[in-house]
Amino acid sequence: MFKKYEIYKKDKYNMLTVEVQGKTLIVREISDQWGEECHTFVSRPEMLHWAENRFRAEGLEGGETERDSILEAFRSI
Repeated sequence: MFKKYEIYKKDKYNMLTVEVQGKTLIVREISDQWGEECHTFVSRPEMLHWAENRFRAEGLEGGETERDSILEAFRSI
């Protein structure tokens, strides 16, 4: 059994989810441009490091506010 967390969901083609399967964290990034990307992490700090590097304020529509909400969702896992 695993837990699934939704980080964000804009529509059915643009979303980011995290599945916790024991010690393994699987991040699924689905976009209408790139399809599905899957990232597997063995620790929470490794996942948080990836998220901080992946989400930059200048690349997001909502800027720093949107970035903070995304990173906060990752930290709550």
